[in-house]
Amino acid sequence: MPDGAARPLLFLDVDGTLIPFGGPQSASSAPGYEAREGVNPLLSRLDPRHGTRLSALPCDLVWATAWVDDANDEIAPLLGLPALPVVDWPDSDEDGPLHWKTRVLVACADGRPFVWVDDEITDVDRAWVSAHHDGPALLYRVDPGRGLPDNDLAVIGDWLAQL
Repeated sequence: MPDGAARPLLFLDVDGTLIPFGGPQSASSAPGYEAREGVNPLLSRLDPRHGTRLSALPCDLVWATAWVDDANDEIAPLLGLPALPVVDWPDSDEDGPLHWKTRVLVACADGRPFVWVDDEITDVDRAWVSAHHDGPALLYRVDPGRGLPDNDLAVIGDWLAQL
């Protein structure tokens, strides 16, 4: 996990966020994607321009995805991103309305400002973070059918700029 300065963190999910579940997109239509045998076909839905857009945000990017280290092996190169820190998900039998990532991300942030971008965030997560995190936090839910469009990145960028 990144440490040091109070630079905000951006916890980034993959499925439903960078890889939208909506409308089909062929590998040939995703700029910079070259279909390869044995490669997850959903990777063709990645927008390689996201790497530049995410890198331009004034924060430290962190993978917060079930892809864990595979995000650095499979996704980062397609987006032109360097290897990013990865949230280490402990085994958990938690069940309930609170998302399984919420407690872990607040612990990883350790009081630093953060943005969590995911397609599964609910009001329960927002309330829990508000009650248990000492710093500013933006829990930004994206529509899994369209993923993370430019206007969502602009909202996130504006929030980060106001810190």
